Amino acid sequence: MAYRIILYASIMKKSEKLKGKQVVALKKKKQLQYGMLAGAGVIIVAVLLLVIFNPFVAKAGDTVNIYYTGTLDDGTIFDSNVNGSPLTFIVGKGMVIPGFEEAVIGMAVNNEKTVRIPPEKAYGLYNASFIHVVNRTAFPSNLTPVVGQYYSVRSTIDSSESSVKVINVTAATITLDANHALAGQNLTFSIRLTAINPK
Repeated sequence: MAYRIILYASIMKKSEKLKGKQVVALKKKKQLQYGMLAGAGVIIVAVLLLVIFNPFVAKAGDTVNIYYTGTLDDGTIFDSNVNGSPLTFIVGKGMVIPGFEEAVIGMAVNNEKTVRIPPEKAYGLYNASFIHVVNRTAFPSNLTPVVGQYYSVRSTIDSSESSVKVINVTAATITLDANHALAGQNLTFSIRLTAINPK
């Protein structure tokens, strides 16, 4: 009987050794998992910080240089500076239409993107109240108004200048449209950012 007890005790020791090794292996596996999880967390935080505070992307206050081509929904190109000088402006100062400015924020040098801007973020919706019928005497006598032509007019209230389009001419009156030529239009811009000068 004593022999059997010793043999049994010996078997238990081997079993306990196996269990001990499994516990150690399990602990090492959990430590590795926690380490990988912590490492992934650090990487995610670093990426978020880089995206939020990235000095290499355009943000408010930066001066940027942009090449662009603007098209209408029918594919007509209405403006482009691709073969000329870049458009330079300060982001966040309202120097360009809101949708264009929003598209540039977050771009890095040499990034390209195409963005479709609705009228509300471009030159506004077409507004019928901007059509005015004026007496022909409001125009200089040496100037013959031509339908479809744009003219600069100065406000008698604040001396500001604006561009108006002649849309009708009669013997006594001239009908002027003060809407921007691109009012009510969706605008698509292909944009390439070529330089960022941080604030």
